[in-house]
Amino acid sequence: MTETVQRADITLANWRVHPFSRYSFQHVAEFVPVADIQPPRASEEPSPGPAALSSISLSDRDGTAISPIDHMKRSYTDHLVVMRDGAVIADWVADGVDPVRPHVVFSISKSVTGLLAGIAAGDGLLDPEALIPTYVPSMRGSGYADARVRDLLDMTVALDFDEEYLDDGGAFDRYRRAMLWNPERAGSTQETMEGFLATLAKRGDDHGKRFYYASPDTDLLGLVIERATGVRYHRYLADKLWAPMGARGAAYVTVDRVGTARAAGGVCITAPDLARLGQLVMDGGRASDGTTVVPADWIADLHANGNRQAWVDGNFAAVFANGRYRSCWYDVGDGRGSFACIGIHGQWLWADPKSRVVIAKTASRPDASDDIATALEVDMLGQLARAFEGI
Repeated sequence: MTETVQRADITLANWRVHPFSRYSFQHVAEFVPVADIQPPRASEEPSPGPAALSSISLSDRDGTAISPIDHMKRSYTDHLVVMRDGAVIADWVADGVDPVRPHVVFSISKSVTGLLAGIAAGDGLLDPEALIPTYVPSMRGSGYADARVRDLLDMTVALDFDEEYLDDGGAFDRYRRAMLWNPERAGSTQETMEGFLATLAKRGDDHGKRFYYASPDTDLLGLVIERATGVRYHRYLADKLWAPMGARGAAYVTVDRVGTARAAGGVCITAPDLARLGQLVMDGGRASDGTTVVPADWIADLHANGNRQAWVDGNFAAVFANGRYRSCWYDVGDGRGSFACIGIHGQWLWADPKSRVVIAKTASRPDASDDIATALEVDMLGQLARAFEGI
């Protein structure tokens, strides 16, 4: 936290605004209620530091050379971890950032939730082809009434909802008030996450035809998992994914006024554990000790499937021109089998199976969504992963 920003200056109204966000993204529990996933379990191995990045040169958008560290600084990176075959080979931390504090990863939470759905399916508790009200009856009469769980997983719900991060007083502001991320407005009615989701309507298209990015889909998926398993989201995550995966750091998730987890964006974890998540998926759902954490067929499906036409016809096709989306994970479409997770304000998880490199990046970029910054990050992370090939 800089000398010009004091904790007393940060409120629920501005905690996601730069420059306050560099502090608040690492201290979310000071602003929003949370449920603990786990306390710190073990200390990290001694950091290798950023030395491995020093010899690498990336090509910038204008063709000039730029160092990875200079790119990290300009893109408001808080913590960067590069892992290969489960071992951290480079680690860069911005000034004023505490690497052991959980950092909110925003929509990378969706990818965590997608893996939990795979675990529940593997346990025979969740049917991805079932209609959503099978598990959450309150969605009868909403836009979700005739959608499948698979439509939540693949973001192919035809939902009448706009992801407007700067909304003030509209549906997105209501959504954030329901999750307790925004202050209540004078005269407004307090809502729960589930209650808000039940008010959303269907857009004209049939479900399953078009990728349409809408965070409420994954918040509802979190509720589906809770109802299917009979276990609260944070506990299921802790017992079935986080501990078996070998996560070491503290972790928590934000919750609404009745304890419903923000499964689409409220997970707060450390960068090394984020890298371990990517390594888990790269290794077919197996932990470092060989234990199967996520069913191998779920991971194989994640890599191999996803409706390409739905992606092309959707509203995110420009992010990965040759990509796909399956079970809350992006296929980059770079010909290398690379896959990724993305969160607003610059959160990234990038994995390149060919170079065996996983890159985890937390950040506090001022803009929640920036198409130019996203395109640049796709280029930079791809270059960085390829730079370690053969080393």
